[in-house]
Amino acid sequence: MTKKKIINTSLLIVLAVIIVYSFIRIDYSNLINLQFNNVWNIFTSLLQPDVSYVYDGSSEDLVHLMFETVVIAFYGTILGSILSLPFILLSAQSIWGRLQFIPLATRGLLNLMRSIPALIYAILFVRVVGPGPFAGALALGVQLIGMLGKLVSEELDRIDETPVEAMIAAGSTHMQSFQYARLPQVVPIAASHILNHFEINVRSATTLGLVGAGGIGAPIIFALQQRNWARVSIILIGIIAVVVIIDLLSTAIRKRLR
Repeated sequence: MTKKKIINTSLLIVLAVIIVYSFIRIDYSNLINLQFNNVWNIFTSLLQPDVSYVYDGSSEDLVHLMFETVVIAFYGTILGSILSLPFILLSAQSIWGRLQFIPLATRGLLNLMRSIPALIYAILFVRVVGPGPFAGALALGVQLIGMLGKLVSEELDRIDETPVEAMIAAGSTHMQSFQYARLPQVVPIAASHILNHFEINVRSATTLGLVGAGGIGAPIIFALQQRNWARVSIILIGIIAVVVIIDLLSTAIRKRLR
């Protein structure tokens, strides 16, 4: 066997061992409490959504809270996109030449920022700025810095260097080559990443209300605790509808960016 085949075989064996170990370590004892009558009752209750909750003129109905959730996601996406710009430039290896310790340190920081869940950020910002949508937007924005910083800086490092080299050979400065040869290749891809993460942020924003960061999260957890399956059903329908609409819009925009 060649060295490559040995490595691939070893990786497959390790992966198989991890999968088997994961299944063995899971505690299946709670399955004894499974009652199909309860499952059926929940399922049938979910098929009877509480339509009266869609809009009742208050600030706590589905329409108002879903709009607030989308606003939180949008604000967080804009904030994170703007604040990620210096991190993108600092973590792009192709920009810094011999000073590779700069992108190395910045990427380490970005790894730290995106490894912390948005819910943890939300708890921290609720303590800092108080409960409400602003705390949720800050939480999504900070996490997005880590994601965009990594993704877009990697795109900067993967661009076609031929136009850059041609401009430098023609007498352009490094700033001019960056502006006219690097950026035009990266901007459409960066915009696509931003749209994709806006979709992700909408889904994430639906849970931030659990810790007082605004949105639809608190009503859905209260409905689950009260076993108000009709209320849970209409909220889930609202979330799915909003996510599907945003997905269709962002897909159409991404096609135009290509």
